[in-house]
Amino acid sequence: MSATSEHDSSPVVGPPGGKRIYLDSAASAPLRPEALEAMMPFLTTAYANPSAHHSAGRDASDALEGAREDVAAILNTSPEEVIFTSGGTESINEAIKGVAMAQSEAGVGRHIVTTEIEHHAVLHSAQYLERFGFEVELLPVDEYGRVSPEAAAAAVRSDTVLVSIGYANNEVGTVQPLAEITRAVREAATALGRRVPIHTDAVQVANTHSLDVDALGVDLLSLSGHKFGGPKGTGVLHLRRGVPFLELISGGGQERQRRSGTENVPGVVGMATALRLAQDERESFSARTSALRDRLLDGVRHACPEARINGHPTERLPHSLHACFSNLEGEALVAALDARGIEASAGAACTSATWEPSHVLLAMGVPIDLAVGSLRLGIWPSLTEAQVDYVAQVLPAAVTECRAAAVASRQLPV
Repeated sequence: MSATSEHDSSPVVGPPGGKRIYLDSAASAPLRPEALEAMMPFLTTAYANPSAHHSAGRDASDALEGAREDVAAILNTSPEEVIFTSGGTESINEAIKGVAMAQSEAGVGRHIVTTEIEHHAVLHSAQYLERFGFEVELLPVDEYGRVSPEAAAAAVRSDTVLVSIGYANNEVGTVQPLAEITRAVREAATALGRRVPIHTDAVQVANTHSLDVDALGVDLLSLSGHKFGGPKGTGVLHLRRGVPFLELISGGGQERQRRSGTENVPGVVGMATALRLAQDERESFSARTSALRDRLLDGVRHACPEARINGHPTERLPHSLHACFSNLEGEALVAALDARGIEASAGAACTSATWEPSHVLLAMGVPIDLAVGSLRLGIWPSLTEAQVDYVAQVLPAAVTECRAAAVASRQLPV
C-alpha cells in the first residue's frame, strides 16, 4: 500500500502536482462535460418557456419531454411518473409531505415510518408533519447502519400512510437491503388489507446502483442532479401512478399539476444526460472508486491505526469512506486537511456548519467522544493513487495538530 515508513519520513511538500485534492463527492460531484454541452443551447439561444405556444416554446417543451423519457427509461417507469424538481431536498419534501397529507385528508391515517439515520431532508419533513398531528416512528439500525426488514414490516399499522427508507446513507455509505425491506413491508401491509406507499431517498446511489423502481419495490424515489455529474438545482421525484399525492407548489400547473413553476429546461436536459452516463458507467465507476477507496482505507489504517472505520464492511458505497478519531473535533480536522490541500467534510454538507455529533453515528452506537471527531471522504474516479498516498502521508500530522489544539482549549479530554 501507499503509506510506507519511507513515505512517513519524507518531507511533505504539498499535494502531487500542486493540485488540490477533492474528497467531498458525497456533497457534490463535478459537472460532466457532456451535461454542460447538452445544456448550452438552452442557456443561450433556445431559451423559450416550454409552456409557450410558439415554435421556440415547442422546441423547449420537446427537449423537456425528451429528458423525461430518458429518465423514465432509466427508472423503468413511464414518463408520466417522473416529476422534475429543484433537487433532492425538494423531491424528498414533495414525496413525504405530499403523500402523507393526501392520505390524511382522505382519512386513511397519520402514521409515518422512517429510520434514525435518514438525511435531514427526510427527518425534518417528518418532524414538520408532527406539527399537524402525524405520528413518526423511527426504526433503529445496527452497528453498521442497516435496517432490519423484519423491523420495518413490524412497524406497519392500519393507519400507516408512508414508509421512507434511504437506499444508502449519505454519511457512512451503508447500503440498505432495500428490495428485502420493501417486500417485507408490502407483505405486512397486505395482511392488513392495505397498500402502503414506500419512498426511498436514492440521492447517493445513481453512480453505483440500479434505479429500477419495480425491482426495488418503491412507489416514490428521490434523486439530486449534482450528485452524479448534473447541475445543481435539479432533481427527480418518481411518483407511481395511483399513489395519493397533494401538490406542495401551486401555480401554473406544470409537471401535470404536481409541481408548478416554469421548468428549468437547461438543468433538466443536463441532468438527464448525466444520469444516463452515470447509469451506463456504474460498473467501471464502482471498480475504479472501490480500488481507490481500499487504497485510501489501507493508508488511513496504517497512518492512524486507532481510527474507527464506520459503515458496513461490504454492503457500502464503493466511493465512500468514513472514519472517527478520538480526542479531536471533526471540523478542526477538516480545516487542518484543507490547509494541506485536501478538501473533505466532517459529515453531511447540509448540516456541517453546526458543531454537533452526527445523529447517524449516535444511532449506530458510536460513542459521542468519537462521533464528534468524524471525517467523511468521498472519492471520484479522477482521483489518482499519488493523491491517495499523499492523504495518508499528511493525515497523522493533521490528527496530532487537532488533538493538541483540542487539549489546549480544553474542549476534549486528554
